[in-house]
Formats: sequence, C-alpha cells, structure tokens
Amino acid sequence: MDTTKTPNKVSSTTTNKPLPGLVAALDIGTTKVCCLIAKPGGEAEMEVVGIGHHVSGGVKSGTIIDMERAEAGIRSTVEAAEQMAGENIREITVNVSCGEPRSRLIASNVSIAGHEVTDNDLRRVLDIDGLPDSELQDRQLLHTIPVGYSIDGNKGVRDPRGLRGKDLGVNMHMVTAADAPLMNLETAVSRCHLHVADKVVTPYASALATLVEDETSLGVTCLDMGGGTTSIAVFFDGELIHIDSIPVGGAHVTNDIARGLSAPLVDAERLKTLYGSAIPSPSDDREVIKVPLIGEEESGETNQVPRSVLVGIIRPRIEETFEMVRARLEQANFDKVSGRRIVLTGGASQLPGARELAATLLDKQVRLGKPKPLPGLAEAVSGPAFSACTGLLQFAFNNPAEASKSAYRPNQNPGGRFARLGQWLRENF
Repeated sequence: MDTTKTPNKVSSTTTNKPLPGLVAALDIGTTKVCCLIAKPGGEAEMEVVGIGHHVSGGVKSGTIIDMERAEAGIRSTVEAAEQMAGENIREITVNVSCGEPRSRLIASNVSIAGHEVTDNDLRRVLDIDGLPDSELQDRQLLHTIPVGYSIDGNKGVRDPRGLRGKDLGVNMHMVTAADAPLMNLETAVSRCHLHVADKVVTPYASALATLVEDETSLGVTCLDMGGGTTSIAVFFDGELIHIDSIPVGGAHVTNDIARGLSAPLVDAERLKTLYGSAIPSPSDDREVIKVPLIGEEESGETNQVPRSVLVGIIRPRIEETFEMVRARLEQANFDKVSGRRIVLTGGASQLPGARELAATLLDKQVRLGKPKPLPGLAEAVSGPAFSACTGLLQFAFNNPAEASKSAYRPNQNPGGRFARLGQWLRENF
C-alpha cells in the first residue's frame, strides 16, 4: 500500500461537502483521463455515482510533460464526475505509470524469543524505517507488501500470529518509482484543488479489477496495455510479487500507421479502430481502405491501400511489445513463476488479434480482462480501457487513506476484509 506522506491540499472553494465514505479514483493516462466517484451502497459494497472521462493532454508514456494541458484534462474530467455525483471531492486515489516503477523483494527478521507472535511483532518485522537510504535514493516507496512469513526458517506461513518460535521472518515486496515524475503528478492534481490520498501502480489496480482468485493463486501475469505504456504485474500464491513497465503502448501503433500511410493522427487512430488487426487474414489483399492524406483533408483527397498494408504496419509493433514483455519477465526470472496464464487488459488490448498473438509469442493461455461489474457503472466505461480506474476505486473504497500509510494494520475486525495487507486480492474475489 501507499506508504508515502503528502501534505493536505486546499479543497474546492464550493460549500458542498463530500458524502460520508465518498471515494474517488483518477486514472491519468497517455490517451485519456478517467474519474470515478462511488459511495457505500446497500447490499453492494459500493455504488458508482459519478463518471467522467476526457481526452488526455500533456502526458507521454504515463509521464506529465505539459503541466497546463495535464491540469486542464484532469480538471475537466473530475468536474464532469462531480457534476454527475452532485457532490464535490477533496481527496482522490491516482494511478502511477510514470517514474519507471521498480520491484524488489527484501527479507526481514526479528527475534521473538519463543513467545507467541503478536501484532507488535508483526509491526517490528514490517518496519521499513530501518532501510538504508540507498534503497530509496531519489525514489518514493509506493507499496510494501508481505508475500510470505517464516517461523525459525519454516516458510509458507500465511498468518504467524499465535505461533511460537525464536525468529520471525518476512519477505516483503517493495515497489518504488522515481521521485520527480511523482511530484509532477501530485502537482498537477493539487492544482485542481485535490489531495492525493493514495498512489497505486497501474497494473496493481488493473489486476484488482480483472483477476480472479484461482488465477492469482496458481500464478498469472496481468498486462495492462495502455496508450503510452504496457505495465506488468505478476501474482503467485495470491500475492503481488513483481511489477514492471515498458514505454510502448497503443499510441505507438497509431504513430506507426500515421507515418507509414502519411495519414493524420486522428485518421490513423480511426483506421486502427475500424480496420486494424495484429493477425493477417486471407481477405486482407482484396479489402481496400481509403486513407486521408496529411494536409489534404479539405479537398478530400485519399489514397487507397489494401488492408494487408495496415496489418503489416500494426503487427510488428504488437510483436515487439510482447517480445519486450517476455524479455523483461525472463530477465527478472519470473517467466516460470507467473504460471501459464496471461490476462490482457487496457485499451490497446482490444485490438483484434492481440490476444492470439500474445498466446503465440508468450506461449501461455491468454484471456481479455474486463472490470467486474459495479452498481452504477455505465456500459460505456466497463471495458478493458477502464480496468485501472475501476481497480483504483476498489482500492480506495477498501483502503481508507489514513489506514493505508503503514505496511501493516492490525486485525481489529477478524471478520472484515483487508485485515492483513497482501490478502486484498484473495479476499476480494
């Protein structure tokens, strides 16, 4: 969970106050910005009451490069969601695709001198204050997730409380990101009079919305294919064990089409959506598409090319993306641990043929991941492109900001959800 501290931001100047339990999520992407607002429902866990999405600006590969344009996109999106909800929000949970998110597993041990493990012992073993400064040099700590405890060297302990031994150990998954891009992200949000309550890496949020318990238990890789980045989350035994990101996404496919066919970017995106595919078909040579030319939009001049040319431009970029994913997993030694399952989500995953190509290149079973239905969530924002925002909303709803600042929270309600950090995915589905 988010372990960083951020100062309070000035709230909206209107007199409206947030509803009790009102939570908000903001997905800042390269191609779009999305905001969801929810409140506690009746029998349901939560009900979506506000939806807003807007074309993104000033963001490249998940990193803010133009503060003014990024602020304008965020402001328009949040205001649309607030207007639909009829309330104003002060705090918001945002995704992190910038800053080159990095994973590291570290081990920690404390002596328990033969007595039963208590909440205090867990606090001591999960204490991150003792980490050397070199671990966090110019980086922010986003998540510290226990992925397995041990008693006197005996591993596989899920909950050590009540057990006796001499030494208590834990393996913790630390997720960090570069400090400067995160500060720019917070600045863009704060300029819209909002306080960043939590920051969650994008694939972690997407996984929360799309994965099921059996997948996370047996091993699965969630690939969030966004506009500017493709991010990776590896789960095993119900826990998040690895995070990575590559700066390639759907926008790169659009740029390739625009360059290859000398078409305006808007028309290149349209051609990708209407006719694009990562897998060739026998009819591609016979199907002719009209391509508007750059600078000749008013005259209506077009160039006619067979669909096979378009597919020939798209396929190499998608192949490159999956080959980079495979190389990153092999480099981190998580290609086998991640099991035989791949879940594709994100807007770029909807490209026809992407699933089949991923199955071939990664040699795994692949499915397209959509967010699980939520009351009040419109059909238009329930596709793979909105997985991250839906997952952020679930994270925010189940992890109050003040409680999510530490690596461990005692189980004050034994029957409640998210009693122990690291169990959120197992207990949520």
